[in-house]
Amino acid sequence: MGLVIIAISVFLILFVFYMLNNAFQDNVKEETLEFYIFPNNIREFTIFFISDIHRRKINSSIIDQVKGKADAVIIGGDLTEKGVPYSRVSKNLKMLKDVAPVFFVWGNNDYEVNNNQLSRTLKNCQVIELKNEVYYIEKNEQKLAFIGVDDLTQELPPLEDILKQEGRNVFRILISHNPDIIHMLPEEHGISLILSGHTHGGQIRVFGFGPYRKGGIRNIKGLTLLVSNGYGTTALPLRLGADAETHLITIKNGKGYQA
Repeated sequence: MGLVIIAISVFLILFVFYMLNNAFQDNVKEETLEFYIFPNNIREFTIFFISDIHRRKINSSIIDQVKGKADAVIIGGDLTEKGVPYSRVSKNLKMLKDVAPVFFVWGNNDYEVNNNQLSRTLKNCQVIELKNEVYYIEKNEQKLAFIGVDDLTQELPPLEDILKQEGRNVFRILISHNPDIIHMLPEEHGISLILSGHTHGGQIRVFGFGPYRKGGIRNIKGLTLLVSNGYGTTALPLRLGADAETHLITIKNGKGYQA
């Protein structure tokens, strides 16, 4: 009986270390998305997308993998949470800023900290904060629209009003921490791609089942939705069946993404 208890204890310890290792991986998933309406003149545009950093310190290996490859960095919310020192947040932002211009949308856990202080930290690190507004990226004399939406826990203005801020002949990328934004879009939204996180892919999935669907790319009524498993964790620094991930997304003109 004693040997059985020892064996079970060793197995449980190793299993916890396995989940801990999964939580602190530095994966960069390279994705290529093609759209018929993507501007020919731009040819391609590459985004480094990272969401749900929470308490993690960004590893320099991540930066090494994407530096020189991305045109923009997008943080998809939950950059931080209660108890994370601002020195860590600043260091993470400065590392990302070394890759390309950085854009940020708010997540639910970002509202656990002092909003004004976080906004000042973003400004000091030259990060562009998108809160219910549109930012235009110009390349080869054509434009892309980054449409940043506040977290769904906050009171949002009508999405129609936000979408009216940009012209109709612009390729539109909507950035929302919570993927449920897809159910709130007006019928005539003109969005081609949504980037989001929030779910952590379920974080701990037992026999393939978790509280949320595993992250991935889906095509929903002609709209491409990318939901990231995220880089950090919430509550416990453990993952099972939903490894930590970031994304290097190349968008180009082509036949169109099919999920």
